Amino acid sequence: MNHEALTREMRGLREQLAGVTDTAVAAVDGLLIVSDATEEIDADSLAALAAASLGLSRRMVGMTERGALRRAVSYGSRGCAAVYAVGDHALFVVLGDEGLDLDRLHRESQPVLRRIDTILTGGG
Repeated sequence: MNHEALTREMRGLREQLAGVTDTAVAAVDGLLIVSDATEEIDADSLAALAAASLGLSRRMVGMTERGALRRAVSYGSRGCAAVYAVGDHALFVVLGDEGLDLDRLHRESQPVLRRIDTILTGGG
């Protein structure tokens, strides 16, 4: 797996989109693959919590027959955390401050998610 390519994708999103503060890629079981997060963020715990959030959201969407899960977003008083499914085996978590434009994040993350999936599956 090309960790450097994953890191480039994560940093690229952070650099092109104001308000993105931290990112990580993890397996759906919560094991961290790679992180581009500040030292204040415990990346291993972030990966585990993001996986739990994704798992619960997948179950909710499945139980209510709403199709395939695209993302789960948690809002806080100083920003948000968005967790995106990357295929069936990974996730991409994006932390943002209160200035993050979530609609733009959702649009601009789509090609990043495809590239991350390609990297994780050995195609890139």
